[in-house]
Amino acid sequence: KGEVSIVIGARSAIFAPLQRLGIIIVDEEHDPSYKQEEKLKYHARDLAVVRAKQVEATLLLGSATPSLESYYNAEKGRFRLLHLPERIEGKHLPRVDVLDIKKESGLFSEKMKTALQKNIEEKKQSLLFLNRRGFASFILCPDCGFTFKCPNCSVTLTYHLRDRSLQCHYCDYRIQAPADCPQCQGHQLRRMGIGTERLEEEIRTLFPGAHVERMDRDTTTRKQSHHHILKRFESGHIDILVGTQMIVKGHDFPKVTFVGVISADTSLHFPDFRSSERTFQLLTQVAGRAGRGESPGEVIVQTYNPDHYSIQRAKEHDFSGFYREEIQFRKDLEYPPFSRLINFRLSGNSEKRTKSAAEEMGKIGQALLKKGYGKGIEILGPSAAPFAKVRGKFRWQMLAKGKSSRFLHQFALDLAARMEEQTKGRGISLDIDVDPVSIL
Repeated sequence: KGEVSIVIGARSAIFAPLQRLGIIIVDEEHDPSYKQEEKLKYHARDLAVVRAKQVEATLLLGSATPSLESYYNAEKGRFRLLHLPERIEGKHLPRVDVLDIKKESGLFSEKMKTALQKNIEEKKQSLLFLNRRGFASFILCPDCGFTFKCPNCSVTLTYHLRDRSLQCHYCDYRIQAPADCPQCQGHQLRRMGIGTERLEEEIRTLFPGAHVERMDRDTTTRKQSHHHILKRFESGHIDILVGTQMIVKGHDFPKVTFVGVISADTSLHFPDFRSSERTFQLLTQVAGRAGRGESPGEVIVQTYNPDHYSIQRAKEHDFSGFYREEIQFRKDLEYPPFSRLINFRLSGNSEKRTKSAAEEMGKIGQALLKKGYGKGIEILGPSAAPFAKVRGKFRWQMLAKGKSSRFLHQFALDLAARMEEQTKGRGISLDIDVDPVSIL
């Protein structure tokens, strides 16, 4: 009807039926949540590019850490690059210190403890970031080596102290944590690894006089709980806020002068070619929460890999330096933006049948390469997915890599048609993901 002039929304807002579209703004355009992974797959940023072109509207992609694909497009002249070299009101970027914690004991380095104590004494606020919730990553029996695994997913169960439960963060399976090992009846079960719940408890023990709260998926399940925590933090009722990545995205807290990253390595070692990019983006976003008010900011990053280029460039607030190193790696291996990817993922109830279908998919793929696709397409796999079982489904995948979108799409259509008889009536489904943002 033309009654609305401005539409603000999440990724689905790109479909809003505006008749006189003049500008599309995609904020934090690098964020992987713009990709819808379930059912109808689409990337809202890429759709924004298409829609703006169709109606001749202006498209503005905004980010302090642009995706490599977008920055590469700007370098090649497909997009126009605009720089904002300074913070608003000319405020300085925070000083970032990277600490090698190989020789440190406990969760916190002495330097981080000192910085937190100083902030508490000066009535300033701190953020502590750890991108893993729960109390312990898993529980281990030291007598026989048993760990509690999810029966539906190929992951260990995370221990949560509040209700003494073991939970799967992929399918929500949960059980009460037993006192003894179910395999050898040993009594020495150990909690291994750390999560935000344990981090919160340790901070409360270290600084008993400080007001500490936690913000993660476990503390924000109730309606408005997310809003209430942020309101209390904004009003100064919280001295230290502990949380996962939901505390670092887009918030503006002028009283926050210290940000601590407990472990910069959690995202660095994912089996995904974008892991360095994700790490740089996350650390830069985290650091950006400090020193947004009158007082200067300080950031301490704890890591076992202090010399990794993604961590060093984040320390220096140097996107250009990171881009130069990462783009060379992508070019050498012919990964995006130098190619396009399609992920063919098989999932099924039977491990044997799913593996057999994957092997057949590999043969069909190789046969198609011999029939003419081989000149422009390379196949990687098939192999078991990094998370080989999720929500009761066994998963195998095969990647097709090439420079021609049209060629890749035709290959995908031909492969899907030939795979139909391999999957029909066998409890196996083939999922085709064009330009996947994650291959886990």
